[in-house]
Amino acid sequence: MALFGGGKPDHPLADLKNAKALIADLPSTDSLKAVEEVTMWLESIMREEGFKVDYRFQLIDALDQAAKNHPRKLAQDYLATDRQEKFRESKLWNTSFEFWKMLGHAYVQCVEQFQAGAGGSGAIKKDLPVIIARALRTLTLQLKWGLLRYGPLDDRVWSDLGRIYLFAETQKVATLPVAIYPGQHGGGTIQQEFLKALMLSVSSTDGLAPLNQEIAERIVAHFGGDFTMAAAADAAANYYFDLAMRKPAARVMKNSEPSATTRYFGAGKALAGLVQMAMAVRDQNAVPSNINLGGVYEPELVLSVMKHLTLYWSDKPPARSSERRKTATRMTVVHGFKETYASVDPAGQEDSLDFHQADGSESWIVENVSDGGFGAIIPQVKSDWVKVGCLLGLQTETSKFWGGGVIRRISRDEFQQRRVGIQLLSKSVIPVTLTVSGNVSSFNAARGGEPGVLLSTAPDKNGEIALLLREGTYSQRQALEMNVRGKSYYLMPSKLDEGGEDFDLARFKVMQRQ
Repeated sequence: MALFGGGKPDHPLADLKNAKALIADLPSTDSLKAVEEVTMWLESIMREEGFKVDYRFQLIDALDQAAKNHPRKLAQDYLATDRQEKFRESKLWNTSFEFWKMLGHAYVQCVEQFQAGAGGSGAIKKDLPVIIARALRTLTLQLKWGLLRYGPLDDRVWSDLGRIYLFAETQKVATLPVAIYPGQHGGGTIQQEFLKALMLSVSSTDGLAPLNQEIAERIVAHFGGDFTMAAAADAAANYYFDLAMRKPAARVMKNSEPSATTRYFGAGKALAGLVQMAMAVRDQNAVPSNINLGGVYEPELVLSVMKHLTLYWSDKPPARSSERRKTATRMTVVHGFKETYASVDPAGQEDSLDFHQADGSESWIVENVSDGGFGAIIPQVKSDWVKVGCLLGLQTETSKFWGGGVIRRISRDEFQQRRVGIQLLSKSVIPVTLTVSGNVSSFNAARGGEPGVLLSTAPDKNGEIALLLREGTYSQRQALEMNVRGKSYYLMPSKLDEGGEDFDLARFKVMQRQ
């Protein structure tokens, strides 16, 4: 700052003309460097005590606008980065998260200085709705980037979200239309921005792969004007958030005790809109042009995300199929179809379902178990392959058989330990070989001696069995012959339950035995 308070602060951006020149000189083709420089300038502005709040906002706005499409480019690069490129993946994540965090801090600082009656507060009053809305939007994006790493989320996000929105209510600006950013899609209200953050947080995106999370966040943004807030819980507002607590939103329970700072919310009209959107995608086999998902995606991928959101936006959340019981044991894990099948010992005793200890196997700690699966802690080893939807071969210390499972949920605790939720496909699996029955009708259909993993010990009530196959093997038009332990079975294709990254999970009807 200048001595004796008589002049402008001693800061490169203290002069508006100079500030505009520096901002205009930001890299235009190097998004990573541009975002890093904007973040650096935002941090320096926050540290400078000599700026009046109205001038501070003017600088923050200029930097925010200058960044424009650079953060979006970093998000696209992050989602396209191979997981083995660990350094680049980490660099993109840290740069993106720090930008949104610093931009959010900068807007929140403006609000706090206005509340404190700092110099320039009177001139900034007309801009308060824009500042608050932008602050809430940055919190949503911090939430998004935290979820891409499967947490944990800083309590500060919930604290800032609650107190900034509460301030908007006290100023009676929460529901006023605001031109948040210039452009066609820049309008909205503070309440809508608040609800976007809350609806993203309750959409259980830790059960989605990163690309699916990106689509989910875009869908949440698309329906921001249709979410609802109510004074009391009802079918359309079945979640709650306490503005005074540093805790995430939660689904309303019978014993929930409301307070003066409790706000109820839910999908509202967005649920019906989401169902209609899904129908349009199915009918057109394409995403309608009026829906901006930030990229072009296969209809099947978008529909899978819509199905997930429909479950968590409804008034009947997915129920746990069985009680979760705490335990403490170890589990040996291999991953992927090839490794799972290769672990099976076809030359072993015919009455044994045991596996060899496979190279590349890992030992995980099981902390809870239910009839439907496991909750496990992943030790700090080279587990970069771990992601939602990954197929596992697994064997607990207490079982002499190997089973099959799929990772359905990932989280990260305050100690940076990764925790996973595993859906159990079968407690015991059997290696089989498959051959085509009759003429091959699909390029990807099973060839002679094709490996498979049988998940069913016997046909179900519909006469069907479940099989894991190599990715792309399943064909609705191709019958198969299955050989298991010297016996042959004729299989008619029934349904593809799931097409994973390297496997097909399919059901077949057992038609006859030979």
